[in-house]
Amino acid sequence: MRIEFERGVIRDWSERDKADLVEFADNRKIWRNLTDRFPYPYTEKDAIWWIAHVAEMPAPTSWAIEVDGRAVGGIGIELREGIYAKSAEFGSWLGEPYWGRGITTAAARALLPEILSQFGLIRLEARVFAWNPASMRVLEKAGFKREGVIRCAAIKDGVLIDQALYAYVEESVAV
Repeated sequence: MRIEFERGVIRDWSERDKADLVEFADNRKIWRNLTDRFPYPYTEKDAIWWIAHVAEMPAPTSWAIEVDGRAVGGIGIELREGIYAKSAEFGSWLGEPYWGRGITTAAARALLPEILSQFGLIRLEARVFAWNPASMRVLEKAGFKREGVIRCAAIKDGVLIDQALYAYVEESVAV
């Protein structure tokens, strides 16, 4: 996949991204706002594993966010199955030097139509820790609606925390 947007490119991860991935992902502030599947510290071994993992996917669901020729973040979905087959979990991260520039919002806006169409999805969900209003604003600007708060939903960094639930629903097929 390759989607150009006003501030960069969404594209497949590649071997050449290893150094960028380690440089930008190895950040406690980023780790603190993601699930524990995202390691910290983020090492070269983690980058090698991740790039191999996405390369082995039959249909990739995670992509690099490239700005100025560098992989500075990631964006993607986790597909669901069974009765949730028309839904996916949406997520993203961006290297701290690139925060506050509208990059993630622009990337999400560019990616949403493509992934809804490609995977036949109707609903994307995103959960955001209560301490992360910047990510909430990104989702809102990208067209997600806040559906509520999931109280005491997660333990992250030793803290029991609420999560805000956001969803993007393809309105043309919504009931």
